[in-house]
Amino acid sequence: MRTKLPGRLGRVAMVLSAFVSLAAAEGEWPTFRGANHDGKSPDTGLLKEWPAGGPKLLWKTSGIGQGFSGAAVSGGMIYTTGNVNNRLVIFALDGEGQVKWKVDHGPAWTKNKPGARGTPTIDEGSLYLLGDTGILGCYDAGTGKRKWFKEASALGGKPGTWGYAESPLILDNLVIFKPGGKNCIVALDKKTGKGAWASSGFSADPQYSCCLPFTFEDKPMLVTGTSGGLVCVSAKDGSLLWSNGFCAGNTANCPTPAYADGYVFWANGYNKGGICMKLGPGGKASEAWKTDDMVCHHGGYVIHERYVYGNNGNGWACLELATGRKAWDEKAVGKGSLCWADGMLYLFSETKGQAALATCSPKGLEIKGRVQVDGEGPSWAHPVVIGGRLYLRYDTTLYCFDVKAK
Repeated sequence: MRTKLPGRLGRVAMVLSAFVSLAAAEGEWPTFRGANHDGKSPDTGLLKEWPAGGPKLLWKTSGIGQGFSGAAVSGGMIYTTGNVNNRLVIFALDGEGQVKWKVDHGPAWTKNKPGARGTPTIDEGSLYLLGDTGILGCYDAGTGKRKWFKEASALGGKPGTWGYAESPLILDNLVIFKPGGKNCIVALDKKTGKGAWASSGFSADPQYSCCLPFTFEDKPMLVTGTSGGLVCVSAKDGSLLWSNGFCAGNTANCPTPAYADGYVFWANGYNKGGICMKLGPGGKASEAWKTDDMVCHHGGYVIHERYVYGNNGNGWACLELATGRKAWDEKAVGKGSLCWADGMLYLFSETKGQAALATCSPKGLEIKGRVQVDGEGPSWAHPVVIGGRLYLRYDTTLYCFDVKAK
């Protein structure tokens, strides 16, 4: 029997239309890692090499609070969060970087590594945010007016050592996130916040990755990292499909898994490396390979044309998806995060605000331009490329660059 939440909806057996097409809308980056949850932008016609000093800075907006939250871009607006006077504040900016509205979401995380964590998710005129302390809220994306909220603690969850850092996942009429505990993954009605389903068959702390949706053999699935390792559940009812204990009990499991061509890849930091699972009949999975060549603390990875590109220790690596064979390992800008757009990699170092444009090829990595932004502490927000613009969040400032080819 699967676990039920009060007010469970009868509609969860329906076909989830979000799995029919995950095509990213032009100019839309509505959540962490983009519309397809893969760190890849639909943009084309971008610069293949930056001028000396980097691309043109269009604007920068300071005073958005301390944090590591990235940018969500939707409907011509940019959304992010920051820690302001120990309160978690949501900021909505227009295309020129002007603050159109801001709203207090609740208490900020003030313990280990203070600063805003999760990136907002935008869907059909609503903004969803899981706060650092476990408040899930739904707001009007145009005005900031709160529609409803839910406490993760009321669902049996509690934050990890570094708070909650997940961006909510929207699938059709559901908003999905990990409160943790016996009901580790929970789905709520996105319009009301009422319970739809809760995962069953395992119990784990949430850790810091997001839930990744994918379809295999016409079956909608969700995979995510937890304190107990990698878990995959049905997107219809949360029942456990398979799990793997890789990285169970690790200090912190931060990156979101990646999926392509029947493979699920997941890598973590603290000297753990990565694992690749191959899906088979019935949606079950078996270990394809493990690697020590992608030790990824927080910066993530993208899969492009059957190769995995991602942070490896203090540099970057490229691995063949089917075998784990290392194609190359380069220093580049050092440890950091990345995204992909128009055949290129955008790298953002966690130190000194260094960013770079680089080639994306298993033949090797070549830097095609650099730029530096100002801030203090680690820059853990992932870069975003959408609508011909590059967004870099560092500390209390969001920077916007023009990266269109002229």
